[in-house]
Amino acid sequence: MKTFLFIVVVFTIIAMVFDFSEKVDDFLDEKVPLREILFDHYLTYIPYINGRLFPLYALISVIYFTSRMAYNSEIISILGAGVSFNRLLAPYLAAAGLIMVVYLLGNHFIIPTGDKARLKFEHTYINADKNDKGRMNNVHLFIAPDTKVYIRFYTKKDTSARDFRLERFEDGALTYLLKANKAEWLSKSGKWRLHNYELRTFDGMRETYIRTKEKLDTTLNLYPKDFIYYDNQKQGMTTPEIYAFMQREQERGVGNTKTYLIEAYKRTAEPFTILILTIIGMAIASRKVRGGMGVHLALGIVIGALYIFFSKMATTFATGDNFPTLLGVWIPNIIFSAVAIYLLLRAQK
Repeated sequence: MKTFLFIVVVFTIIAMVFDFSEKVDDFLDEKVPLREILFDHYLTYIPYINGRLFPLYALISVIYFTSRMAYNSEIISILGAGVSFNRLLAPYLAAAGLIMVVYLLGNHFIIPTGDKARLKFEHTYINADKNDKGRMNNVHLFIAPDTKVYIRFYTKKDTSARDFRLERFEDGALTYLLKANKAEWLSKSGKWRLHNYELRTFDGMRETYIRTKEKLDTTLNLYPKDFIYYDNQKQGMTTPEIYAFMQREQERGVGNTKTYLIEAYKRTAEPFTILILTIIGMAIASRKVRGGMGVHLALGIVIGALYIFFSKMATTFATGDNFPTLLGVWIPNIIFSAVAIYLLLRAQK
């Protein structure tokens, strides 16, 4: 555990140095207050970057610690004293299990909570609106099961919509149609103001037509945030919030939410990788070899790189329509579990 914490501290410092060198120009150009840099960005950046590298930290710490024991012939002495390899592995798994539980809770709740502030900071000062891929043109949204909104063009600067249409249906038939040249969001009241609106109601073949140029303030299940979308916004959602967001988007008939489902599955799959990589690292580093710790660390880096490679491939598979999402996310764990079993059987007994 001390070795693990040491690895965390070292890599955290390195990551912060690289991040600061990359963003210092943006900090200066935007004149970001020091307090926001320290508390809104780096205080939340630390759990974010460590959360992505916890499995790699566990692997390196296991190899580093065990390799030193093997180099000093401590592993051979322990096995020679009659202690089985499985018994020697037990405290490793206990420590890995503790880290896994912390990582699991962090992935689902703690890290996303901090990422809300971090992403807000980056969207304000670093990326601004250039990465916003929200809906702007020809927007179709269901704001209720039988109520649909269409907007031809939305402007984010003044939160207004052009060519607004609201349609209600009963048993598949159109019963209500509201059209307006412009819809304007009123932030103080939380309502939409419709300009030059036109209202039609339908009862079978019977139609009622009302037209007026007066303004109409109305409440809708539609908000300016519904037109903003960032690729990384799912990182700022806890897992319950992800499932609630997916349900809301599906009810509105909006796009593909599979990337959010993949994010939720990965938050559970990644912590279990710590157990698998612990077994792999222990099995490799417990054998005394010529070259000592350097060889073991090199193998650990190769294994970590392979894990990242397979994780990226798995995400690609999981995104496809012809591959089960859950299986795609867990492919790296399945592959590395087989490797762990093989190395465990071949380990020095």
